[in-house]
Amino acid sequence: MVIIVLAQFQMAFNVNAIPVSMGPIVEELGIPATSVGTALVVYSLFVAAFVMVGSKLGKILGARLVFQVTALLHGGAMAVMALSRDANGMNLAQALAGLAAAALVPTLVVLIAANYHGAQQAQALGILAGTPAISGALAFFVAGLLGTWLSWRYSFGLLFFLSLVVFLLSFRLKPIPRQTGIKIDFTGAALAAIGIILLSLGFNNLNAWGILLAKATAPFNLVGLSPALLLIVGGLLLLQAFFAWSHMRSEAGRMPLLSLEVLDSAYERSAVIALLVIGALGPAINFMIPLYIQIVQGRTSLFTSVAVVPYTLAIAASAFLIVRLYARLTPRRIAVVAFVLVAVGLTLLSFTIRNDWGTPLVILGLVIVGLGEGSLLTLLFNIMVTSSPKELAGDVGALRGVANNLSTAIGTAFAGVVAVGLLSMMVMNSLSQSSLPRSLQRQVDLNQINFISNDQLETVLSETTATPEQVDEAVALNEDARVRALRASFLILAGFALLAIIPSLGLPDYSPGEIPEEGVEPGGAVAAGKRRQTPATRAQIAARRRGSR
Repeated sequence: MVIIVLAQFQMAFNVNAIPVSMGPIVEELGIPATSVGTALVVYSLFVAAFVMVGSKLGKILGARLVFQVTALLHGGAMAVMALSRDANGMNLAQALAGLAAAALVPTLVVLIAANYHGAQQAQALGILAGTPAISGALAFFVAGLLGTWLSWRYSFGLLFFLSLVVFLLSFRLKPIPRQTGIKIDFTGAALAAIGIILLSLGFNNLNAWGILLAKATAPFNLVGLSPALLLIVGGLLLLQAFFAWSHMRSEAGRMPLLSLEVLDSAYERSAVIALLVIGALGPAINFMIPLYIQIVQGRTSLFTSVAVVPYTLAIAASAFLIVRLYARLTPRRIAVVAFVLVAVGLTLLSFTIRNDWGTPLVILGLVIVGLGEGSLLTLLFNIMVTSSPKELAGDVGALRGVANNLSTAIGTAFAGVVAVGLLSMMVMNSLSQSSLPRSLQRQVDLNQINFISNDQLETVLSETTATPEQVDEAVALNEDARVRALRASFLILAGFALLAIIPSLGLPDYSPGEIPEEGVEPGGAVAAGKRRQTPATRAQIAARRRGSR
């Protein structure tokens, strides 16, 4: 378990070190804050696009061998990240890391399924789900400390050495035999990869290229429509084609890229939808909190690390401990309550953030969100794993990887699009009511409004005819617009958390050890409120459900 956790820690530390290093990266490389978010999107995009192929590689070559090779490859990518000199180098490093993680992620689930069973497996999955939060807390502290006192590059350099440790320890893992007769469905792989890439690129460029109508910065347009919208539609169509193709292969007796058995019940489909939502909300929050602290407030990355530690620890604690409630509350009830907690926490953040940090209510809001988020990550992961046979653990890991990383890319991109879009609207509205002359406004590129610090804004205005009084007014206007935009963004995210209650109602409504009476559809209510008690484990419950179908 220690080896598995270290590998998960290696990948999660990278993802969490990127946003906390936002300030130092922006300052050293001279790029906008949204470019840092793009690097995170690139990583998540490559994991989501190729994780299903990575799952098959684990079956063909053996899970332990793939684990060892990809841990080293990911470490090499971190060395490239540490040596990056511009945004392109940073994106290349994250693309390589994403490719390595695409094969590494499924092996973690396979290793747990091969070594743990029953209650131990549920706890092991909880540890795996909570590890990113623990690594996030440490990443915020270590990356914040190094980014403030030395350089953000050291954080990623450390991951290279960690990959060597993981590789050496991996020889203690029990070898898992290769599976014979496994072939990669290259047509399905192409449909899934291209669909996911188009979908992610479309969401990531909504603000730059236009949501509906194409902006002047768009690379092309179709009768005036934004290419971002076209990419999203094209990605959705290709993903639909992927599932149709996979069904055709299954009916023909050929192995699809993703075994559709991991999605053939209402429980599993509801769990995946709920995982997509919470998987998007978490990265959106992780993007906006550093944006708020470092860009809006002008604080250091070290201060960011201290401020978000309660949030990450709340995620980890709830991810580890939620398994203790499995015998008392049904999965459906846990999920509904958890999404309500996330919505309450985000609403509290929306009403309490301001231009100075220090209110306990901001910390409380983050803790409430963390408690709901960690509970959902473990719960939904357990439902997915225990609803499928052991031999499909790699496919479950691949599906989780797609859901986690696609939602990370979409969540981060969505946060940037909404926050920047709202900022632009509020700045333009404030300018129309301000005393700043039109001649001064024309000297500033108002088509490229983004989150910038007061110092950056003063530098821009120093190249115009603005007087000191006009500079002060512009800075005050920018400060007000930034906070209002972030408040509205948090409130929108709270709305999505409440909407996620709908798919949560499709989750199992019986506690572990209970099986619905015969005739009850998966995800439905038990007739007359009756349940038949058995000593079966959750995996046995899932197996009996499958047998009845």
